[in-house]
Amino acid sequence: MKKYKESLKTILDRLHLSIKKNNLKNSKQREFILKALYDDGGHLSPEDIFAIIRKTCTNASISSIYRILSFLEKEGFINSIEVDKSGKRYEIASGLHHDHIICVECGNIEEFCNNEIERLQVEVTNSYNAKPVGHDMLLYVVCEKCLKKVAN
Repeated sequence: MKKYKESLKTILDRLHLSIKKNNLKNSKQREFILKALYDDGGHLSPEDIFAIIRKTCTNASISSIYRILSFLEKEGFINSIEVDKSGKRYEIASGLHHDHIICVECGNIEEFCNNEIERLQVEVTNSYNAKPVGHDMLLYVVCEKCLKKVAN
């Protein structure tokens, strides 16, 4: 699912403002990481990102990738999800709400949005006289493809 509210150019323009606001040096690595996540449209691990950007940015290191991902997440450019014990996966913070269904066998991640689930969540928070401000739903499954492998 590759639906973004902003173009890559707009995201990079915001990045440059953020770099200036934080008194940081300009670094092409930040741009390469955002571009890799934007172009992929999926959920990449730091190692996936490193493999992609190392082709164009030979001075990249895995430690710099982790540092930059932390900065980009803190500044709201990307979101992370904990898939399993292997660590976080990252995606562009698109502003479009969605939830995730994750296969515990192959690690595949699918995005979905279900209006009924959204409605029920509001209903539950209202029953507690609370105001919903956000949520993350991660459904862990064995996907159809992995179930077929087991059956064979």
